[in-house]
Amino acid sequence: MATGFDLVLDAKCALGECPLWSVAEQVLYFVDIKHKRIHRFDPADGSLGTIDLPEEVGCIGLAKDGGFVAGLRSGIWLISSTGQLLRKLADNPEDQAVSRFNDGMVDPAGRFIAGTVDETRERGIASLYRYDIHGLHKIAGELFTSNGVAFSPDGKRLYHSDTLRYSLYTYDYDVETGAATNRQLFASFGSETDKGRPDGGAVDADGCYWTALFEGGRVQRYASDGRLLAEYPVPAKCPTMVTFGGPDMRTLYCTSASIGRPDAERAEYPLAGALFAMRTEIPGLPKPLFNPEI
Repeated sequence: MATGFDLVLDAKCALGECPLWSVAEQVLYFVDIKHKRIHRFDPADGSLGTIDLPEEVGCIGLAKDGGFVAGLRSGIWLISSTGQLLRKLADNPEDQAVSRFNDGMVDPAGRFIAGTVDETRERGIASLYRYDIHGLHKIAGELFTSNGVAFSPDGKRLYHSDTLRYSLYTYDYDVETGAATNRQLFASFGSETDKGRPDGGAVDADGCYWTALFEGGRVQRYASDGRLLAEYPVPAKCPTMVTFGGPDMRTLYCTSASIGRPDAERAEYPLAGALFAMRTEIPGLPKPLFNPEI
């Protein structure tokens, strides 16, 4: 039985996010939002490659023809495997002075689902969007920090959290059309700082949802009916997102953040900003590839 996360790589991220396993390459990609980087970690030899970008990158997905789809401050882009900005797919329609794309992932049909963050932390101007061949469509608005995007194994349920509202939601999802309807509260979290708030998430093959608790120092696993099944400590106060990877998809990776943390916390958690991992009994599922023709 898993007991908690261990250090994999002291990546020293300011704001590590969006870990993403490539089945084809057998490597883990993840971003450092504030350092404007996509990292490529090879667990076979421990090597780390870095792709520098001209602006903050909140989320990425692997594209079917190679490279990435990415949510940047300015909008959603196609990016080459070396970091060249190939084509802007959609503008960020919000005030880019205080809004950037944050968490997101590719849906089962190949669309990109990505949300923004309200950097004022006061106005609730962020949204969750779907990008497909018809353009950008708003799924939900009046958010503070869009996070936690994940899909059930059959693709019929979309998970999404608003971190600063301490709330995790589900939607009925139509894979054929991309319509997200019938939002329901799935889980709510205590507002006390030490309990944490829901950040990035992933779903395992049994349909259970895993969420990283920012400022909570742990990852929780929920049954599909909302029951809390287990929680696992992380050697960082601010874990940010989890994803499954490895040859058997039973390694759960977790990114973390160090930016803006108080000195006392940094002393207690010197591995803030590192990449962690834990072996799990239940595997995850490979992430779909982005298809710009959908």
